[in-house]
Amino acid sequence: MGILILVIVLLLVLSVIFFKLPYSKTASEFGHTVADKISGTAIYSDVFKEEDLVDLPLPVQKYFRNCGYLGTPKMSYMKASFSDVDFIMSPEKTIKIDYVQYNFVEMPDRFALISSSLLGIPFEGLDCYLDGAGSMKGTFAKIITLFDQRGPEMDKSSLVTVLAECLLVPNTALQTYIEWEAVDDTHSKAIISWHGISASGIFSFDEEGKALSFRTSDRTATDMQGVARQAEWSGIYSHYQKTNGVMQPTVLQSIWHYPEGDCVYFNENKSIVKIEYF
Repeated sequence: MGILILVIVLLLVLSVIFFKLPYSKTASEFGHTVADKISGTAIYSDVFKEEDLVDLPLPVQKYFRNCGYLGTPKMSYMKASFSDVDFIMSPEKTIKIDYVQYNFVEMPDRFALISSSLLGIPFEGLDCYLDGAGSMKGTFAKIITLFDQRGPEMDKSSLVTVLAECLLVPNTALQTYIEWEAVDDTHSKAIISWHGISASGIFSFDEEGKALSFRTSDRTATDMQGVARQAEWSGIYSHYQKTNGVMQPTVLQSIWHYPEGDCVYFNENKSIVKIEYF
């Protein structure tokens, strides 16, 4: 019995040490993927000009002008970082997460890493859209895969997420894989097409040209058990502040519009985002 207790204690100690080690397979995969993508990314050398806006709907033109992008360098990719964000995993479970993402311009690739814990044990998520394929993987205790979602629905959901964020990295909004359609003075429709898949949604703007939200029906809500359901989805952009000469939203939120009511599943606590351009 004494030997058994000793073994159990030793295993517990080793587990604690393992969980506290900085190495993580998921974080390492994320880091290597992003580094490889950055190394192969062309750097834009020009600036945003009036002629870039000619074919855009009026609200989108106002966004570029009034948020101060004209005359600033065109970015090749964006890094966005969040800390201590409320993330609703289920109606009964909300966790705090750190979240970092990279969005690339020349090709609409996007990578995001979730870092958190469940019951004191590391929980990580890897959200990836690369070469037209989307995936979302969750890992518990650094080595146990909780879910690994892939397939056509994930491809389209990931693609429309890129579209929802195109005004956060405005050079993306000018790329040929995105088409714009006029709606009215404060709304514009955007359509993204990549690797044979298309998705669309409506951007809403205020009178000053700030983007307020993006809403689409082209994203599928999938829970941790892989159960999918259709619902409209919105991204919300608020609390604009000037950073390096341009106005950027400092609070980003995501909402599922379920028949039973809206669910602000990402960032209900309005944690501040840091956006960097490269």
